[in-house]
Amino acid sequence: MTEENLICAYSGLPSPASYILEQQKQEAVLLKSKKASFNESDKDRIIQMAWEDRTPFEAIEFQFGLKEKEVVEFMRNNSRPSGFVMWRKRMKSRKTKHAALRAATVHRFKCSRQRGTGNKIAKR
Repeated sequence: MTEENLICAYSGLPSPASYILEQQKQEAVLLKSKKASFNESDKDRIIQMAWEDRTPFEAIEFQFGLKEKEVVEFMRNNSRPSGFVMWRKRMKSRKTKHAALRAATVHRFKCSRQRGTGNKIAKR
């Protein structure tokens, strides 16, 4: 959109499209700052969850707010090129990495043997 499209021709006031554009810019800045705020332990956990075969991308989104495309971008930026290629090749064929492709009987993000301590990622 050009600047002249964002001003109403009759009143000279900003159009609703300009408000929407401004809101999208603010959301993009907020999202970028959120992704940049991961500490080292969060980064390690995201990488670990991404490599795990039975952890779906939806679980990563639930815990860290990263969608599948963002996880791929995260892995691309935080892995060696050869490691990223291996990971991408492995994840492409995994049915367990996508909740929609999983068996209908699986309705959880965690292992059935995982303790229920209230911690989202507590393991045995």
